[in-house]
Amino acid sequence: MELVAPEFHVLNAHNAGVLVDSDVFDEDVIPEQLNAFVDDPNHDLIFATVDNVPVGIASGTMLLHPDKAPAFFVAEVGVNEEWRRRGIASELVYRLINLARKKGSVGIWLATELDNDEARGLYRKLKARETQDIVVYDWDGAMDD
Repeated sequence: MELVAPEFHVLNAHNAGVLVDSDVFDEDVIPEQLNAFVDDPNHDLIFATVDNVPVGIASGTMLLHPDKAPAFFVAEVGVNEEWRRRGIASELVYRLINLARKKGSVGIWLATELDNDEARGLYRKLKARETQDIVVYDWDGAMDD
């Protein structure tokens, strides 16, 4: 595959359509969910394209609480397999973090599986602090693959 520089975009109502039939998500895009995501100012997504074809995404949500400063949760990071190891994921996360900070986030966090060496390497490369002793609980299959 030739070396082509990806373009990076902040998701909005004008460019959301390019993601509808893309394969950068775990599942097929549900247009109603995409529209709801775009319409919610606390949700953000950065995506990368090559020749107007999406090759990666990073998304997250601003978390608000009455007694805490705004925090940003990075929910998903993914790059199509053939485009990995080119710095796209790093750039997506970097841009997402900067967007969250510009919108007033005081803290930024995410979680990944212990055996996800690729993701853990990415976050270390981006100078994230790895915490210990966190236990995740879920209801209704929220953590199912």
